[in-house]
Amino acid sequence: MLDNKGSFYIIDAILAIFLLIMVFLVVNAAISMPTADYSYQSKDIRTAQDVMELLSGKIDFHDQSFLGKISNILEEDENSKESIREVSKISKSKLNSYNIKNYQFRENNVLKGKVLASNGDYSKADNVNVAARTYGEYSYTLSVW
Repeated sequence: MLDNKGSFYIIDAILAIFLLIMVFLVVNAAISMPTADYSYQSKDIRTAQDVMELLSGKIDFHDQSFLGKISNILEEDENSKESIREVSKISKSKLNSYNIKNYQFRENNVLKGKVLASNGDYSKADNVNVAARTYGEYSYTLSVW
């Protein structure tokens, strides 16, 4: 009788270990399962929004934002061709420093949609993501594709 009880306990222990291993494998598979990337376009949207936040943000309370700086250049020279060229040069340099592949940066209000900086062919853009900010009378739009 003792031999039968011992066999029963061994089988019971093997089944318990087998169940623990199964639970461990299921939990491990659930944890290591990759998450689905629902949209690749959201990366571009974040990029356009993030870059505009960088352009409109201040480093500390004494600094001026990039949008404030270019707006002051335009306003001080009364939107002259020289000031637009200077702002275009500064804007292109700044946006290229962020390693954006295709973009278009324009002022929509005072300069009536004048493109200040661009990289890439906007007419061939498939999905365009836009971020806009306003500084004083100037309204800036950044398009990324």
